[in-house]
Amino acid sequence: MSTETTSSSPSAPVSSSLGRVGIVFAGGPAPAANAVIAAAATSFIEDGRDVVGFFHGYSNLQEYHPITHRLLPDEHYRIFEERDLRGLRNERGIMIGTARANPGRGIEGPADLDDPVKTARLARVYQALVDLDLQALVSIGGDDTLKTANLLFEYQRRLPEPAPRVRIIHVPKTIDNDYRGIDFTFGFFTAVDVMAKELQNLRADALATSAYFIVETMGRKAGWLSYGVAIAGEAHLVVGVEDVVDDLVELEGDRKCLSLEALVERIVELMLTRERRRKHYGTVVLAEGLAELLPSTFIDSLPRDEHGHISLGRLDLGKLVAGRVAARYEARTGRKKKIGSVQLGYESRCAPPHAFDVMLGSQLGIGAYRGLVEEGLDGHMVSVTGQLDLQYVPFASLVDPQTLRTEVRFIEYGSDFHRLARFLETRVDPVEGWGTGRRAEG
Repeated sequence: MSTETTSSSPSAPVSSSLGRVGIVFAGGPAPAANAVIAAAATSFIEDGRDVVGFFHGYSNLQEYHPITHRLLPDEHYRIFEERDLRGLRNERGIMIGTARANPGRGIEGPADLDDPVKTARLARVYQALVDLDLQALVSIGGDDTLKTANLLFEYQRRLPEPAPRVRIIHVPKTIDNDYRGIDFTFGFFTAVDVMAKELQNLRADALATSAYFIVETMGRKAGWLSYGVAIAGEAHLVVGVEDVVDDLVELEGDRKCLSLEALVERIVELMLTRERRRKHYGTVVLAEGLAELLPSTFIDSLPRDEHGHISLGRLDLGKLVAGRVAARYEARTGRKKKIGSVQLGYESRCAPPHAFDVMLGSQLGIGAYRGLVEEGLDGHMVSVTGQLDLQYVPFASLVDPQTLRTEVRFIEYGSDFHRLARFLETRVDPVEGWGTGRRAEG
């Protein structure tokens, strides 16, 4: 599926049809969320348009009823004023809150959009927006929120001609950086920076105590965060979901799983290699998404959220691997070794945003304004390229037309970014184990 983009045009006609615009933020928090909200809201307000910020994602919108569940100002939404946005750009958190409510739950294909039962939540969201006299909605969120934005867009395409339309534009958000259609997502660099500093603390601890730490980093599907943290935090080995190839693969019927034993063996081999080089400490970074590749006996009993995602934090992959590494190391050497485990991620989601994320988030927020007002767009995602040059990507280029789902962007195995981590981690000779990277030992 190709990703087509439209460049912003300074000579594009100005849309006067937008008197009132809504903003909704959904999914997990991300640093610089307030920069996006502030930049978008300020742009509309300074242009004489009203801006409504909805509290806690779609949780109230999807329950809307004009009589039994009315949406009330300052309880369910806020009409922004200029004073609400002063100094907001660098603030932690999300001023309008967030939630993982999923109004598109149960919609698995285009035919479901014609089912009034399956689209009941979407219909309530749409009716709430219309009854509040909104002409457009700025959606901010991850791939599931993009899916919801596209469903709302497609739902309206099926309405009778006289029905009012609420134009939709989406701003991509995830600290995981696994988004197609944009190079880097806001919050990613802040999250990497926060977790890399934590990793450096653990590295110093490991050096002082001749120990190892197995560090599990957030990043549900892809390895971007784990790789970024490992590179910036000087880890000695990183394994992401993209690395589950060759000996790390274990088949469970037709399902490709992670071989836990092979992963443990790889880490122990790293430890023994470093010992031969008189290095008795180290840090290993694992992407949390590896847990989803474990055999079913490990994950079938785990709870799932409204979007069907496994609660990976409940498993504690780092602890699981650390215990097995300690046992395997002792079996091979006859010696005990301290192997600690730490989960990193939540502490980074509302951290003070990195300056780059503030700039990126601000441009994306302004891009939402420009896309709606200057470009007259509907059903597009805001993106940037180069030196924060705005681009707009149609939903149709990002969403599978049959499943209505988005596709995760993985690190390309063997790409320059993938090889960067390989070059910087501890080299394990092929005869000894895995990897052909080169680094100055540390």
